[in-house]
Amino acid sequence: MRSRSSAPDPFVAAHDDAFAVVADAVARLDSTAPVVLIDGRSGGGKTTLARRLADEWPPAGERPQLVALDSFYPGWDGLAEATRLTREWLLVPHAEHREARWRRFDWDVQAFAEEHAVDAERPLIIEGSGSLTAQAKPLADLTVWVDAPESSRRIRALDRDGDAYAPHWERWAAQEVEHMARHSPRALADLVFDLP
Repeated sequence: MRSRSSAPDPFVAAHDDAFAVVADAVARLDSTAPVVLIDGRSGGGKTTLARRLADEWPPAGERPQLVALDSFYPGWDGLAEATRLTREWLLVPHAEHREARWRRFDWDVQAFAEEHAVDAERPLIIEGSGSLTAQAKPLADLTVWVDAPESSRRIRALDRDGDAYAPHWERWAAQEVEHMARHSPRALADLVFDLP
């Protein structure tokens, strides 16, 4: 008889299924340096999906570069600004076959710090809340929206980031709601996943 503790985790199983669909879609892209955008609400599973996609990139050739908006959100009120910077710093240069450059936000000093280069000839995965807009979509080869119920998202996000995030959960969630109302990322996505 199987014990309850050995039962498969529904989130892990659903995430595995989502990954298989995304990996198949990536494998069919007709580009040597495709751009994949993964948007969704905090704790929904987009970071895990993006990291796995980077680690198990389906096409042969260059491994993808992974840029998380978490690296350059300019503070707890910076979702909208990161949306703009995603297009300006990453998507437009990559589409124009130019080296892109983004700057890490240093939370300790509350200012942008060192630059990081992104090779225009290599695939690029961008993940983060606020990445998918109508202006961003034409510059991407595949767009993904990942979501889950608030209760499970909150548990996962706070388990991951702990006390540093807890006081800002509602503040950040309000910006996500504004992003969804303004840009309709779910409707723009090529693939949509509702995880448990």
